[in-house]
Amino acid sequence: MRKPFIAGNWKMHKTRSEAKELAGELVKQLKGVDQRVMIAPPFTALAEVGSVLADSSIVLGAQNMAVAEEGAHTGEVSPAMLKDCGVSIVILGHSERRHVYGETDELIHQKLLLALKHELEVILCLGETLDEREAGRAEEVVRRQLKSGLDDVDTDGLRRVTIAYEPVWAIGTGKTASPEDADQIHRMIRQEIARLYGDKAAENMLIQYGGSVKPNNIADLMAKENIDGALVGGASLKTETFVPIVNFNK
Repeated sequence: MRKPFIAGNWKMHKTRSEAKELAGELVKQLKGVDQRVMIAPPFTALAEVGSVLADSSIVLGAQNMAVAEEGAHTGEVSPAMLKDCGVSIVILGHSERRHVYGETDELIHQKLLLALKHELEVILCLGETLDEREAGRAEEVVRRQLKSGLDDVDTDGLRRVTIAYEPVWAIGTGKTASPEDADQIHRMIRQEIARLYGDKAAENMLIQYGGSVKPNNIADLMAKENIDGALVGGASLKTETFVPIVNFNK
């Protein structure tokens, strides 16, 4: 039985004091929840939020990571720096990193290998654009991103990877893939994991949905066989929207 995993990606929101306040409220309101919960504040707030989460069940995540361990990489943040703040999971390949900042499949793949080397967990994001979906290429694109991201990852490494399917056209637009459409892609991802790693690995793989997740659609999404959680953007910035998403089954 796969344990639901709800992750909040705060993107470029919240000062240190604002992030600390929100994290404190989430610790209070989500105490004792059954789901696994992660929040990923901006880099500047990681240490502050990490101190708030230290004695809670909420996991600290990062929104991105450098492809190098140290050196002349202006503006980048290394795996060791993230771990020093208490980070245990990093989001890689988010659609905004791919399509706004030009990160390639190969760059994301190298970041994933480095994260695993440093014993970080990874949420690997996959998803097609609207043009790709309308051209009937959604599964092809997601399959390519999956295979590229997981290249050279062994079964042990795979245990520290969560997949997040986030159709690009649904990020921050208010549009959401129907539960049926989302589950179809999730099923394909699980089948591809089975082909690459075997049935047991596929059965254990957590596959989140991301893309305008809200309190009023989370239950329908989570009711689908292959949807194991959510990567939540805007709705993770307020307790009144994120807490109900985490508590989707209550």
